[in-house]
Amino acid sequence: MRTAHQNYQARMQRVLDHIDRHLDDDLDLEAVSRVAALSKFHFHRQFMATFGLSVHRYIQLARMKRASHRLASKEEQSITEIAMDAGYDAPDAFARAFRQRFGQSPSSFRKSPDWAPWLAAFGLHNNARSKLMQINYEYDDVAIRDVPSTPVAILEHRGDRAMLPATIERFIAWRKAAGLSPATSPTFNIFRSERTPANPADYSMDLCVGTDRGIGPDDDVMKAGMIPGGRCAVLRVVHDTHNLEPAALFLYGDWLPASGEEARDFPIYCRRHLDFFPDAAVQDVVVELFLPLK
Repeated sequence: MRTAHQNYQARMQRVLDHIDRHLDDDLDLEAVSRVAALSKFHFHRQFMATFGLSVHRYIQLARMKRASHRLASKEEQSITEIAMDAGYDAPDAFARAFRQRFGQSPSSFRKSPDWAPWLAAFGLHNNARSKLMQINYEYDDVAIRDVPSTPVAILEHRGDRAMLPATIERFIAWRKAAGLSPATSPTFNIFRSERTPANPADYSMDLCVGTDRGIGPDDDVMKAGMIPGGRCAVLRVVHDTHNLEPAALFLYGDWLPASGEEARDFPIYCRRHLDFFPDAAVQDVVVELFLPLK
């Protein structure tokens, strides 16, 4: 029974990966059920039972998620083009659906995204993907690497994680204004607390962009800093890169005690690579998690 269940999960994972790779295609029920090698007469019920939403709803959310990222990051692409790519026949229909879901018009979101309702809107989509992402890490997945010191501009988030979307919005706005695109300036997160501390007010994380540009004392958003170089245990994380806690717990609880290494006095941090939304499918997202070593 366990083998049959794993085979079923693999089929469903193929479906999600296929949808994310072919958002511009005609993803009708018959085509998607063929990917799963399941009968189209039962597939939609099986999908609903597994993920808690219909195939059609999942595809809608995936297309809208890509569209919202393009609005925020692809200034050269018109709203009409983005609407058509999302499967809407007219920009007005896209605008109505967008406002209903996020409480902002597409043009308003492009100028100043409100990420809190955005995150809430994609709860079902993210939960669907996470159901099949019970990843087991192996010791061989970890590499020890000497990394150089990296000058960064830092935006410190201190306080309840529920307020993190607003901090992310300020971070994105600052790097846009500074012309520090993810294509040329790497993105780092430094985790200075647990993901869910006992007291939510104790949550602490730094959002960083790699740059050697000086940060003036009158800058009220960012400050200059440095990610120190040295030996690090590095673990690549794919799929659910929004929650790195399972990977971090593996490094601390399994790999580190067995390795004979000792952690250095600097927090665990990650680098988010360029091949993320909206240009890559969800399954192609890659994050490297760094555990500094002595």
